Amino acid sequence: MGDHRAEVVKVVSETFRLDPAEIESDAPLEELGIDSKGRIRLLSALEIYHDVRIDLDQLDRFTDIGSVAEVLEEALGGKADGSDERR
Repeated sequence: MGDHRAEVVKVVSETFRLDPAEIESDAPLEELGIDSKGRIRLLSALEIYHDVRIDLDQLDRFTDIGSVAEVLEEALGGKADGSDERR
């Protein structure tokens, strides 16, 4: 599996209207102005953008771009295995 940081940066920049060039791959979400409600928004945006299901329990792991990329990678891996619950 690949690194999904660039995809997370794209979704973060589009969702929160931030310049993607100013989002560092290891940037903590709080430094980007993303609070607990923003993390829920980000989770929803990732689900829509990538057509995956991410459990709300994963929000605790949304601390920085890298950790969000890991959660996304796991969700995409589950989808590839046929465990996507939306279909």
